Amino acid sequence: MEAASRSEVFGQLRRELYGEHGSDRSNVFIILGASGDLARKKIYPTLWLLFRDGLLPDHTYFVGFARSKLSVEDILQACGPHMKVSDQDQESLSAFTGRNSYLSGSYDDGQSFQRLHQHLSSLPGGESSNRLFYLALPPTVYHSVCTNIRAHCISSGGWNRVIVEKPFGRDLQSSQELSVHLSSLFAEDQIYRIDHYLGKEMVQNLMVLRFGNRIFGPTWNRTSVASVVLTFKEPFGTQGRGGYFDDFGIIRDVMQNHLLQMLCLVAMEKPASTSPDDVRDEKVKVLKRVSPLALSDVVLGQYVGDPAGEGHSQQGYLDDPTVPPDSCTPTFATAVLYVQNERWDGVPFILRCGKALNERKAEVRLQFTDVPGDIFGDRCQRNELVVRVQPDEAIYLKMMTKRPGVYFCPEETELDLTYRSRYKNLTLPDAYERLILDVFCGNQMHFVRSDELREAWRIFTPLLHQMEAERTRPIPYTYGSRGPPEADELLKRVGFRYEGKYKWVKPHSA
Repeated sequence: MEAASRSEVFGQLRRELYGEHGSDRSNVFIILGASGDLARKKIYPTLWLLFRDGLLPDHTYFVGFARSKLSVEDILQACGPHMKVSDQDQESLSAFTGRNSYLSGSYDDGQSFQRLHQHLSSLPGGESSNRLFYLALPPTVYHSVCTNIRAHCISSGGWNRVIVEKPFGRDLQSSQELSVHLSSLFAEDQIYRIDHYLGKEMVQNLMVLRFGNRIFGPTWNRTSVASVVLTFKEPFGTQGRGGYFDDFGIIRDVMQNHLLQMLCLVAMEKPASTSPDDVRDEKVKVLKRVSPLALSDVVLGQYVGDPAGEGHSQQGYLDDPTVPPDSCTPTFATAVLYVQNERWDGVPFILRCGKALNERKAEVRLQFTDVPGDIFGDRCQRNELVVRVQPDEAIYLKMMTKRPGVYFCPEETELDLTYRSRYKNLTLPDAYERLILDVFCGNQMHFVRSDELREAWRIFTPLLHQMEAERTRPIPYTYGSRGPPEADELLKRVGFRYEGKYKWVKPHSA
């Protein structure tokens, strides 16, 4: 993007976000857990990009807080490999560094938070600044941190907002306890439960695709859709970080949040408006019509090493020294849900996610029913609408056309909107960039509401408790494969037809 047009675009975006004259009130972004992985790899790099591109309010300051005794220079140096800094950015980087400060303290110590408040009050804007607290922390300390924020660090003149990272509990009961605790300290419009998938370009595009196009309305229902598949695949395993993963597993890590959020956007009715509560009301209605999962609705897998592979692919999940040797934690899961309402009754929603698979991919796939009255001798495949979330954002429709040339027979091809081909030199913002901007603007559309969270855990908690009580043993699958064959058999059983002959190819111009 040329510098002039980039400046124009960012200027327009700022006006949309903050109004023609912006805000004169100072803003302080507090990163609790500033020395951790999330802060280093995501939060600080995101704040830098937003600052560099002029998207944050003019008077914004950044304060790190953690137990480690560090300096701002230590923090930013650790973030260096994850920050995009060019030679032309050095002046901006210096200005960004000057807006940063850091304090060390204990998360359960009120005096540490009193010192934090004194520091916040010493910044421009004082006690009347807007304050945004980002909890880049393990959930085990949420209770004490939120209590101390409320008791010692609240702005008396500006707004106060808290961003909470997943996991939001381990099951329905622990999630409810966390929600009750948060709601005793903050109003719901102050709490931003972040699921970064709701900040992704193609996930946000689902609403426009559905409700901004006449052609999809009549076919987006049980009459025309045979099944919906929501997929999240990673081509790597835990790679020495299995200790954290083993405590949660793939269902808590991906399925109960990322995939279920996408399911809601596919299945919900048209909201009354695009206001956050109207949208989230419709998502909650979808979840209320989904019955809790049972073990018979899922296939669970755990990857094993591939002796013929190289590097990490030779190691199975249980070879990770940070994983208990007898772990039953699944690294792969396929589950079938049904939305029991008039639009979707009988249509399987298939959620698939896993590590150490054959490719990196996240997508939504609607497979349509067979064309009635076939005149082509059973040579037509089912149409499919695919929204590819990552990588290589795209929307494409698998359809039948006449094979080119002298032939008169159908051939499968696609109508393709690949973003990098259609939108030249376009840089899409990271999900965290979008969501942090939303918090500054007070827009909660792409954040999880408490009742939404409660319904999501209601669906998955019985399954998780049964798995843990019975120590359900996952099916082994080879590192780099498609996952357990039993998962494909489950898809076939509920009506998804996998041909396996056609594969979308990224255009050369992408």
